[in-house]
Amino acid sequence: MKDVAIVAFTQSQHSAEDQGLNETEMLLPLITEIKEQTGISRFDFTCSGSCDYLLGSPFSFVSALDAVGAWPPISESHVEMDGAWALYEAWVKMQYSDEVETALVYGFGKPSQTSVRQVLGLQLDPYYLAPLGVDQVSMAALQAQAYLTRSGAKEGDLTAVAARARAAGQDNPRALHLDAPADDAPYDVAPLKVHDVAPQADGAAVIVLATGDKVREISERTGLKPAWIRGIDHRADAHSPGVRDLSVSPSAKIAGEKAGAAGVEVAELHTQFSHEELILREALNLGDDVRVNPSGGPLSANPVMATGLIRIGEAAALIHRGEARRTLGHATSGPCLQQNLVAVLEA
Repeated sequence: MKDVAIVAFTQSQHSAEDQGLNETEMLLPLITEIKEQTGISRFDFTCSGSCDYLLGSPFSFVSALDAVGAWPPISESHVEMDGAWALYEAWVKMQYSDEVETALVYGFGKPSQTSVRQVLGLQLDPYYLAPLGVDQVSMAALQAQAYLTRSGAKEGDLTAVAARARAAGQDNPRALHLDAPADDAPYDVAPLKVHDVAPQADGAAVIVLATGDKVREISERTGLKPAWIRGIDHRADAHSPGVRDLSVSPSAKIAGEKAGAAGVEVAELHTQFSHEELILREALNLGDDVRVNPSGGPLSANPVMATGLIRIGEAAALIHRGEARRTLGHATSGPCLQQNLVAVLEA
C-alpha cells in the first residue's frame, strides 16, 4: 500500500446561528487558505461530503465546487455522508491511481436552516421505524439507557464527559464556548440531559492528502510535520437498531482493530452524545492514559457533515504541531453508532 499523509487541515469558525452564508461562501475562505498554505492551486483529486437534505436543495455539492474552481475540468467525487468518508474515498483513489499524488477533501453543512432531528429520522427504515416519527435524540436515549443498564454507569458519568468536553472547548477558538453543565439541567430525552447532546453548528473543514515526493515538498513549504495514515477502516452494524445490542459497538471494535488503534496517545471521537464516548472507549480499548477529544469534540461544536472529518483533522493537527506521535480520528454515521470509521495517524 502507498504511504499517504495528511499534510494540511483547516476548519471554519463554527456558529450555532445562520450567518447568512451559502455553502460556497462558507468554503471559499478555507479553500483559499489551504491553497496558499500548501502552494497548490490545482489538486489531482477532489472529494466532498455533505447532505442535500440539510441544505434543502438537490446536488448542493455542485454549487460548492465554485469555491474550488472547476475549470479547467477537475477529477471530482462526492459522498452523501460526513466528509470523513470523502477522505476514505480519496485515500482509496490514491492507492489505486498513479496519477493522484494530492487530494483535496472537504465537508460542510448548515443545520441551522432545518431540523436535524427530523432530517436524520428520514434515514431510518421506511417501513418500520420512520413511520413512528422517532428522532435522532430519542434513538440515542435508547442507546444511553441500554449502556447505563449493562455497565452500571450513572447519569453523573455522562455529565462528567460533557463537562470535560465543554471545558476543553473553551481553549478551542473554533468551538462554541459553552458553559459548564448545570446540576439541575433539564432532560432532553431521558437519560440524556441537554448538555449530553452535541450542539449543532454551521461549519466546514478541509484536509489535504499527499503521497510520494509531494509530502516532503508540501511539508517543507508549510513547516508542518506530515501525519501519516497508518491504518484506516470503516464498518457497519445492522441498519435496524432492534436486532443489535445497543450498549456496545461491534463495528467500531472491528474498525479499530483493522486500523491498528492500539498504542494511540490521543483519540478524537465523533461523539454526538456523551454516552457514546464511554461506548467507544470500550470498543476501541482506549485506556485511561489516552486523551479523548482534547479539542472539545462534537460536544463543544457539531457542524453536521463535517464533524467526523474534523476529528481526523484535529488528530492530524496534533502531529503537525509535534504534540503527539500516534493519534486516532473517528467518525460515525447512522442511528446509535451504526457505522464507524477509524483512522490511525503517526508522525
